[in-house]
Amino acid sequence: MKQLDRAEISASTLYIVPTPIGNLGDITQRALTVLSGVDLVAAEDTRHTGLLLQHFAIAARLFALHDHNEQQKAELLLAKLQEGQSIALVSDAGTPLINDPGYHLVRRCREAGIRVVPLPGACAAVTALSAAGLPSDRFCYEGFLPAKTKARCDTLRALAQEPRTLIFYESTHRLLDSLQDMANELGPGRYVVLARELSKTWESIHGAPVGELLAWVKEDENRRKGEMVLVVEGHKPDEEALPAEALRTLALLQKELPLKKAAALTAEIHGVKKNALYRFALDQQET
Repeated sequence: MKQLDRAEISASTLYIVPTPIGNLGDITQRALTVLSGVDLVAAEDTRHTGLLLQHFAIAARLFALHDHNEQQKAELLLAKLQEGQSIALVSDAGTPLINDPGYHLVRRCREAGIRVVPLPGACAAVTALSAAGLPSDRFCYEGFLPAKTKARCDTLRALAQEPRTLIFYESTHRLLDSLQDMANELGPGRYVVLARELSKTWESIHGAPVGELLAWVKEDENRRKGEMVLVVEGHKPDEEALPAEALRTLALLQKELPLKKAAALTAEIHGVKKNALYRFALDQQET
């Protein structure tokens, strides 16, 4: 496969460049090539990125692009791209735009017809998911939970029936509160994996029902330090539970038909068990 080299950096192109989430050895050769070849590196924190570039002996012009100035500075960077400059976008760690700045710049570039080239690389959410031992064929990334208790509980309650694996980032000072709210809103038996300090010296990946995980974290203060990802098992519906639509159909048919006939027709329409519908109706009559 032909490798991208310095001479192949394209003019008027924005490169999305992932950087390591911990272990510097995780940076790709292509990322190093792009960072050393572009005209400008737009960084979330120029001091942080400056140290990274210094480690790899890359001399690059840096431009600060963060949450507080992105909408204003995006137009300036767009103008530079339109003039023919090449720009690499990086965040402090991981893949830009994944809970990091960059959305407004990328959106403006695409609207203006500027080429955007994404490089594959480190991402804490996907790294945690790959080692969690939870279903990974369907998942949803939710970023950070709200800081306020009510908003956090409202969010978790809205996600309680979500069947896909859920991925959250969490901060060290809110971890205990978030785990407690998960136990309250999702149930203490919902399985959760805490992936902490991924790719770093003190990497830890521990999973348990959230009630047990909360107790485990409380046992040792070190277990709630560092960068953290929570991977949460999706909702598993009760196989015996009857769909709401089937119950509505049953109720309507009962008005015109004997219970056994109504249950049989409802079962055929919705593909559920006739006996389960019959028992449900009898229970309702007794209450």
